[in-house]
Amino acid sequence: MEKPQAAVSMRNIVKTFGKGVYANRDVDLDIYHGEILSLLGENGSGKTTLMNMLSGIYYPDEGEIFINSKPVSINSPKDAYELGIGMVHQHFKLVDVLTAAENIVLGLDGALDLNKAKEKIREICARYGFEVDPDKKIYSMSVSEKQTVEIVKVLYRGADILILDEPTAVLTPQETKKLFEIMRNMKKDGKALVIITHKLAEVMEISDRVAILRQGKYVGTLITKNTSPKEMTDMMVGRKVELGIERPEPIDPKLRLRISNLSVTDAEGIQKLKNINLDIYSGEILGIAGISGCGQKELLESVAGLQKVDSGSIIYYDDDGTEKELVGMDPVKIKELGVALSFVPEDRLGMGLVGDMDLSDNMMLRSFRDGKGVFTDRKSPHERAEKIVKQLHVDTPGIETPVRKLSGGNIQKVLVGRELYLRPSVLMTAYVVRGLDINSSYTIYDLIVFQKLSGTAVIFVGEDLDVLLQISDRVCVLCDGQVNGILDGRKAEKSEVGLLMTSLAENHESVSEPAYAKTGSDPEKEGGN
Repeated sequence: MEKPQAAVSMRNIVKTFGKGVYANRDVDLDIYHGEILSLLGENGSGKTTLMNMLSGIYYPDEGEIFINSKPVSINSPKDAYELGIGMVHQHFKLVDVLTAAENIVLGLDGALDLNKAKEKIREICARYGFEVDPDKKIYSMSVSEKQTVEIVKVLYRGADILILDEPTAVLTPQETKKLFEIMRNMKKDGKALVIITHKLAEVMEISDRVAILRQGKYVGTLITKNTSPKEMTDMMVGRKVELGIERPEPIDPKLRLRISNLSVTDAEGIQKLKNINLDIYSGEILGIAGISGCGQKELLESVAGLQKVDSGSIIYYDDDGTEKELVGMDPVKIKELGVALSFVPEDRLGMGLVGDMDLSDNMMLRSFRDGKGVFTDRKSPHERAEKIVKQLHVDTPGIETPVRKLSGGNIQKVLVGRELYLRPSVLMTAYVVRGLDINSSYTIYDLIVFQKLSGTAVIFVGEDLDVLLQISDRVCVLCDGQVNGILDGRKAEKSEVGLLMTSLAENHESVSEPAYAKTGSDPEKEGGN
């Protein structure tokens, strides 16, 4: 049988940054019409750089690109569009105050007839199964709606080759399922699709082939139906990797936090939390599930003292059962109690780390008050930085390197590692593996489980429901700022959690207690004051 013509052929692609720093080296890659290709690799392996060259953001230093067997030169995103190539980035490039239709046609040449544009948008939506209101403003859309606008935008421009960068990062299971249905419809229509993702379960579900990069080099392609997550991971890392998150039973759980009737309104006057009631125990991992903006951020920041609370109470219990009210307490004093918040924002350097400071000094941001008198303790942060570099495999010339010179994934390892090494009594983590490769992610999961086994009460907010259900002892589902159910992490089904994330149950205030809550110690029942 004759091999089909490739929609894209990349040959001997080389891209360097700075002196001798290779992002891609001699990469060969073929992409075919009527297929979905997953592009896998560890952080820093060159996946996004390679696709940025195909979409016109970067230009290769060496090598050739062929579109439908014809050599091409792609010098800009406009060139890529003219060749039928469109890339949907993880961080959307939309103008909030404009409508969907206005965003879709923005920047196009020629006379603009918005009514004809809307008609064409509706035809595209009907063809592939999109749901887009052309007249709806971007600022009033959900994350999945904004993503849909981005995909329709590249299709409107005639894209036959689509690149989707981490498209399911902030989608619910139901939204992901809908996106995959649309991708399959585009595949049937002869489109060539590339998906960049770290979620191996999704790779197995949606892709036909998997191309793997390691340290900037192409190492091979696998047929998805003939491979496994373990084989893919081993190829990415270059050695055997043991996957699997341990979830031992909580040991001697004690009530650590009691959140009662907590309500929060944000700066825009929108109520983000509504009468939240929740108990958190030492030695457990409590997963928090919910769609983006449902109140996870406000919940964690309220406990950390970073969010103004309208009403309610957050009681912290010492080991001896002594109560301390956290609402109204200074964040520094809350931290001194042992309550740590590790939140990975989109701008890692804008929150949490100082780009011009080296790794050791960034460690010291969390410990400079621990020095004696006027002298700052520099030895401990230095040792902590060395341990983080070694254990989390931070790719850096040395701990004296300014953080801003590290890749995004390595910056994230520094940010997360710093919080994990504080050994807090309460550890709150949000999106700690966002954008990290599978090997780095599992290293961090192991560290979180270690915290749990050390008696820490862990609150885990994550985007990947598969991981959330694997690592959590209990799963608290938030919907519209309310607790919509608390499930046993060992028994809960992904579909059940997804449903609770998107629609309020009639009896959403009635939640179950973990088995160990009935046997574990409760300060109020033991006469704590």
